[in-house]
Amino acid sequence: MKKLREKLNIFVVKTPALAILLGILLLNILLFAVSALIISALAPSSLESSGFWVSVFYTISMILDAGCISYVIADVGEAGVGLVIVCMLTVIIGMITFTGAVIGYVTNAISNFIENSQSGRRALRISGHTVILNWNSRASEIVNDLLYTGKKEVIVILVNEGAEAVERELNDRLSDTVHRENVKNRLTVIVREGETFSTKQLTDISILTAKNIIILSSDYQNTMCKYEYREHREEQEYGNSNTVKTLVQVAEFTASAASADDQTIVVEVENLWTHQLVDKVILHKEKLGKCNIIPVPVNKILGQLLSQFSVMPELNAVYSTLFSNKGAEFFCQPYHGDWNETEDISRYLAGHDCAIPMTAMMTKTGPEAFYIADQEEDAEKLCSAPCQELDIQLNPDYWLSTKNVIIIGHNSKSMELMKGFEAFRGEWTPGDGSEILNLLMIDDKKSLEKRSFYQAYPYVRQVVEADVFESEKIAGAINAFLDANPGQVSILILSDDNARPESIDAGALAYLIFVRDILASRAAGDSAFDPGRIDIIVEILNPKNYDVVHDFSANNVVISNRYISKMVTQISEKEALYEFYCDILTYDEEDAETYESKELYIKPAAEFLAALPGRCTAAQLIRGIYNACPPDNKALVIGYVDGEGSTILFTGRQDELWLELTDRDKLIIFSNH
Repeated sequence: MKKLREKLNIFVVKTPALAILLGILLLNILLFAVSALIISALAPSSLESSGFWVSVFYTISMILDAGCISYVIADVGEAGVGLVIVCMLTVIIGMITFTGAVIGYVTNAISNFIENSQSGRRALRISGHTVILNWNSRASEIVNDLLYTGKKEVIVILVNEGAEAVERELNDRLSDTVHRENVKNRLTVIVREGETFSTKQLTDISILTAKNIIILSSDYQNTMCKYEYREHREEQEYGNSNTVKTLVQVAEFTASAASADDQTIVVEVENLWTHQLVDKVILHKEKLGKCNIIPVPVNKILGQLLSQFSVMPELNAVYSTLFSNKGAEFFCQPYHGDWNETEDISRYLAGHDCAIPMTAMMTKTGPEAFYIADQEEDAEKLCSAPCQELDIQLNPDYWLSTKNVIIIGHNSKSMELMKGFEAFRGEWTPGDGSEILNLLMIDDKKSLEKRSFYQAYPYVRQVVEADVFESEKIAGAINAFLDANPGQVSILILSDDNARPESIDAGALAYLIFVRDILASRAAGDSAFDPGRIDIIVEILNPKNYDVVHDFSANNVVISNRYISKMVTQISEKEALYEFYCDILTYDEEDAETYESKELYIKPAAEFLAALPGRCTAAQLIRGIYNACPPDNKALVIGYVDGEGSTILFTGRQDELWLELTDRDKLIIFSNH
């Protein structure tokens, strides 16, 4: 008996729902039996001769429908008061023990089903979907950019905590885009809460059959106090073990024989330590054709971008379009046979005018050719008519002019930003000993000390200690720099990505207000001052702050997190694009004998060309400049920036796009140098 009680106790503890269900069934079976026996005993001979089971039938009928009492009594014939009372008690007790208990049990089961589905405890049976693990300030932009693919997409997001907050953020972001851009929302987004490195949780979101898996570096939690948050950010600067742990677990799934083929794993890395560990995981776990792992160095890429925007601000609008699924973008396709770049591009330009060929390279997945177009299929469209030749002469002595840059503030990408300047300087420093870069750094003392006051960089001509509250000191430094450098000046305002959530972009906006006021005061007091020679580039992290910053007359607003999000989205769809992006964002080494790496440049048309051509088509300009370039430095024009600052990319039918360059226009060039 003791053993039976113990087993019964274990059964109740382990499966309480089943124990309750069995209890309800046993109680009601007992009720049916007892009621049937009593009715049989009290009923007249007519019922006794019919047997016990007829009494059971009458009992069940009365419990299911109390109105059956009258029919039971009429059917029995001679019914005494005792039988009526028994029938009424049977109905009352049955309503409590059977009808009420069953309804309560079913209601609770439905409630549990809904709760389990929402909390992520129910397995998903899907395939061909995109999985996002962890959540950060870039994540909503990844999902948002998928709106522009025009395809039905299923995205499953697994976060350690805060699923409701993620859903609210996504709903706001997607609704805003649908309203602003008038696009149709064809996305199905499922947000689950659980451990991102849990075998069960990953199995439940069908990771074996996912198309793409994106592992993000997790951000702060809003529940942290400022001391916990500071400690968390300091740890993140050295390495993110959670990212590595999640990747190892994901790689176990995707490298298995049961997983789908050609799964792409994109993993964000923010520092060297994490990158080194991810590389080791790739070495041991990656299986090409099965699971392809792509590490995306977030801070390095953003540093490279911000350095390029500082020296060529117009590139912000160019990359913003090309790195997205909206409008013109980069595409790639496999090529076969030997690649002779000059001959193959010339041959392509002679027969096609809806896409611009860029280059080709051997990637991890094989040889790929890259091009720019509005749609992927545009690469195959033929010219409607032969392009008329345009005689163009280039300026053989063209060289980029000295770049004057003011950098205000700091973030975790500051040192990668300086590496970007170093690479640019290495390729473009003139051989006469002059300096191509001229930088002024304005930041608070603590941040400057952390970066050793930029003493390692000879092109940083001046460093000014000033925090966001010292407006007069900032104004003095900027005015002195403008007086000393009468040419074009770029002012880059950085947003501190280590700030707490409520303070994100606040410092950048405050600096922008100061800078705009300084320039306005200077223009009001000096009629000879040309505000058009000043380009203000403001970095923000949260897209929600874009309107606030843009409305305050900023020339260029760089939503840095959006760039990474767009790149991650494109790379997850086409892995080879990552190696192409790495190439165009990296300048040649200083001691390189030949220019091998290709980049995008903004070059004034009047300086780059020996003479401006007259009215012509985009097709003529592209082919005319390409033919005029020397064999070792072929340049492809992909568009231009007009005198009003508008960016026009040469996609679509190039022979239908007419233009006439002026002295104020700038060409967007893709070349080695």
